[in-house]
Amino acid sequence: EHPVLVQPVLFQPLLTGTSVNCFAGRCVTQATWEMEVAARSVLRLGPAAGRGLGVRALILARQDHERSSASQPPHLVWSTKAVCGAVALQALPRFARVRRSRWRLRSSRSGSNTSASVASGPIRQSGPRGARHSAAPAVTAISSSAPPDKWTVNEVRKAYIDFFAQKKEHQYVPSSPVVPLSDPTLLFANSGMNQFKSIFMGQLEPNSPLQGVSRAVNSQKCIRAGGKHNDLDDVGRDVYHHTFFEMLGNWSFGDYFKKEAIDWAWELLTEVYCLDPARIYASYFGGDEQLGLPPDLEAKQLWERHLPESRVLPFGKADNFWEMGAVGPCGPCSELHYDRMGDRDAAALVNADDPDVIEIWNLVFMQFYRETDGSLSPLPNRHIDTGMGLERVVSVLQDKRSNYDTDVFEPLLTALNEQVGGNPYQGRVGPEDSSLRDTAYRVIVDHARTLTLAVADGAVPSNEGRGYVLRRILRRAVRYGRQKLDAPPGFFSRLVPKVVECLSPAYPDLNGVGERVQAILSEEEVAFDRTVDRGMQFFEGLKKELAESGKATVPGDQVFLLYDSLGFPVDLTEQMAEEAGLQVDIAGFEAAMEQQKERSREAQREQQALEQGMKPLQLVAEQTAWLSDRNIAVTDDAQKYDWDLRPQAEVKAIFSDQGFVQSTEELVDADATSVGIILDKTAFYAEAGGQTGDVGALSLETGESLLAVKVVQVFGGYVLHSGLRPVQSLRVGDKVFCEVDYEHRRCVAPNHTMTHSLNWALREVLGDGIDQRGSLVTAERLRFDFSYEASSGVSKADLQRVEDLVKEVISQSLPVTFQEAPLARAQAIRGLRAVAGEAYPDPVRVVTVGSGPVADLLASPEDAAWQQQSVEFCGGTHISNTSEAKAFAILEERGISKGVRRITAVTGAAAEAALEAGKQLEKQMTSLETDTSQDEQALLSLGQQLDEIDTSATLKTDLRDRLGQLRKKLKKAQKKQKTKGGKISKQELEAAMSKVLELASAAKDAGEGVCIAVLEGPGIDGKSLRKLVEKPGFEDLPILVASYVDGAVDCQVAVPESRQANGDAGQWAKAFLAPISGKGGGKGAFAQGKAKDVSKAALDEAVKAAKDFFAN
Repeated sequence: EHPVLVQPVLFQPLLTGTSVNCFAGRCVTQATWEMEVAARSVLRLGPAAGRGLGVRALILARQDHERSSASQPPHLVWSTKAVCGAVALQALPRFARVRRSRWRLRSSRSGSNTSASVASGPIRQSGPRGARHSAAPAVTAISSSAPPDKWTVNEVRKAYIDFFAQKKEHQYVPSSPVVPLSDPTLLFANSGMNQFKSIFMGQLEPNSPLQGVSRAVNSQKCIRAGGKHNDLDDVGRDVYHHTFFEMLGNWSFGDYFKKEAIDWAWELLTEVYCLDPARIYASYFGGDEQLGLPPDLEAKQLWERHLPESRVLPFGKADNFWEMGAVGPCGPCSELHYDRMGDRDAAALVNADDPDVIEIWNLVFMQFYRETDGSLSPLPNRHIDTGMGLERVVSVLQDKRSNYDTDVFEPLLTALNEQVGGNPYQGRVGPEDSSLRDTAYRVIVDHARTLTLAVADGAVPSNEGRGYVLRRILRRAVRYGRQKLDAPPGFFSRLVPKVVECLSPAYPDLNGVGERVQAILSEEEVAFDRTVDRGMQFFEGLKKELAESGKATVPGDQVFLLYDSLGFPVDLTEQMAEEAGLQVDIAGFEAAMEQQKERSREAQREQQALEQGMKPLQLVAEQTAWLSDRNIAVTDDAQKYDWDLRPQAEVKAIFSDQGFVQSTEELVDADATSVGIILDKTAFYAEAGGQTGDVGALSLETGESLLAVKVVQVFGGYVLHSGLRPVQSLRVGDKVFCEVDYEHRRCVAPNHTMTHSLNWALREVLGDGIDQRGSLVTAERLRFDFSYEASSGVSKADLQRVEDLVKEVISQSLPVTFQEAPLARAQAIRGLRAVAGEAYPDPVRVVTVGSGPVADLLASPEDAAWQQQSVEFCGGTHISNTSEAKAFAILEERGISKGVRRITAVTGAAAEAALEAGKQLEKQMTSLETDTSQDEQALLSLGQQLDEIDTSATLKTDLRDRLGQLRKKLKKAQKKQKTKGGKISKQELEAAMSKVLELASAAKDAGEGVCIAVLEGPGIDGKSLRKLVEKPGFEDLPILVASYVDGAVDCQVAVPESRQANGDAGQWAKAFLAPISGKGGGKGAFAQGKAKDVSKAALDEAVKAAKDFFAN
């Protein structure tokens, strides 16, 4: 049609630049491209470069053609024709203004290669789909390009990782779990740098698997739904915020810095993803007088080598200065923004929250450390930390204005629509989405990804911490689904299989966990279905009170009550208020929230101070760098596994909250009560892996103590021995002796070894689905948290079998052996138990409890015999033979959150004492069972002992059951002696109070939130109940006590003020009495009621109604 497009004059030997090479490569490798984009590019490049573009393209085409096989599709001539057309446009600029429709060279749908279709954006080479995914492909502009509507999310992720791993020599480090179980300071992994935090803080252990990594790349699973980084309230309102997202990132740890980071970012965007350079804007830190920091002109100048000055923009601290937290590494950053529209100056729209000009990449230049006083000091090593939101860049590469229109979300939106019916997702936002139907779609599919990934990685919805955040997220999604989409019950948890299907190609660990995740979310979803209605009722009552008082603002404390007690998101309360013509006191809500957080923080600080009796000390990047700069080597702690040593060591550094000093005499501040000593070597074991550290002293050769060591911790290989400020002077260079309290360690070590045996025994009894969720080993006892789905907990029979297996391990006097081994070899051992999400060092220390030593395990890793003994990775201290543990007793088994149980146990003398106490209690029980007098006071005394004495949990359960039978027998005898209308005797009242106290304690320990006590016999009176709820520990526990005698029910109800948002005592009593046609009433805190002719089945219904009333 246009002969001018193929003029041979273009075969001139002209040179081109990098950006032109990229553009030419796109044309050579794919016939389908957008002529309009070509026109803009050529006009921008100018005549010489434009002709060079055409020539270079033809040269590449010829070379490509010569290398290709005869079977290659004959597309190259059409690629050449397209390039010639682009160059011709340079000579005929009037065509650049022709509308896109006139320049589209449409390709045949039948697969003909005789024409070329034109489409904006990046282009992928032709050839078999997936050809780029061959082993270790070379990453080039050609091999990584793809058509705008053909890039898949998996291809985008892979292209990024391949670029840095294969072309820029970065090490691929897999994503850490989105639930950082090893970092209690962090709710969720909220950025790619979280797992590298120890590197930035200068606290990396010498044997860490990250040791020696100078460049890294990955795609990190992230959740931003709490704390400083919280996108929860924005999800649904726009088309680009998410609570769960993937962060593509590349890092430099003291290796390359700004120049490489900027140049490689430009190369990836323009040559691999082939984004239009004319649409890219870069920002840089514009300086801050308050911080005393000048503008980052270095970054500005580096960007101006790629972009015109008008598209390199300065911004302040809020946008272009990144901080890890209030204290820690930080630095200026440079953000890359992309204009979806093009053909305009969009500089004014950068950082203006415009949906068409979006940030796609952030390059952080980590070069400062923020001190506790707010000042900044240079880091000893400068780092690069970059983050690119995968979902956003996919939307750009797929030419979609919304992240939800990409293949990241489309399968989930389809699955949701199949459940709810009606109109499918239409992408409306703001006023166009007046019904909030599309908002609901976005909220639900986003939250489904978040909940699935979080629960799969070990978190569960609960009433505290990250579990509480997850509960709020689920409730937000369910509320939107039920109210805006009329979704059926259980719709949300049924999205889990689709989430797993979408994300498992990138994260294979999702395979096999879908059923467990769905079961946990289903249970939580059912519980919230009951809460929605109560929240609405509460708000209606509040609205009425405000109207009567002439007020038009919902108080902040009431908003917080809805949020905290009923799980209502703030945006729901705001929406309900808006519909009622009311305002919401958000400042008051935030104040109430902050007060709650401060109460929690203060309680934690007080607890730490109480436990340690001293200020905690820690070494961060500045301190470890200070030590390294002075050639102070990391502490040699090789003797930490040895016993009964007293090695001499040299004081290399003295640290306090005033910093490093040469002598403790320099500590003149009276508040400087804590001192940390760093030695050249030590025999102390530092706190790690859930095991408490050693205690002891640093002493003179004579044995005189210089420093009582209370806390031992390790930071970046430096072991810090902390204690109260010594009276006698201690100086750098002094020689001291490490006096480890080995008697203390002899109490810790058996607890640690038996924790391993307990883990093995649980798997033997309950199956392979048991995974460790945490542990704590002290001198007094051991605590082990594990996943288990049965809501009723571990049965008494199974718990007894677990305890018996551990006892057998002790009685068999099995050896305990350990050995370091390459991580890959150790991971191949059959029966190995490892903590999910834990990053293990390489080499790793393998500990086994059993007849087969570690050397045999490594020699024959597939031997099934190893499943019959405990095998774990562990860096803790252990006994050498199980007989040293002497005895074992499980004191308690309880739930701490949905799907997670906790066992507390003891060994040694403590276990022997617990077992002996159990024998004595059993003797008393047998005596009472044979005593015909049935002394009620004796039963009461035995019940109190069961509550107070530590003994085997299974024995205690059995004794409580037997005690319950005795009480029933006694009450039956007492009923025969009672006359009609007789009053409750003092002994009966005391027995009833003892039973209620026992049930209330059990309910509180199990985290049930309420106590419902049904006594088959005389109950308690209102006065007694008032005394009970005033007891410490029961101030926030609603209690309902019902006595059941000859078909008559008498109930007493107490609801603390803190729980009356769910309903007061009178309402609860009526809910209980309704199924049995009873009557009752009372004030907010206390109520009572009665019912007659009540069957056992009807009473069960009443109890169920009472439980449902306070269900969360």
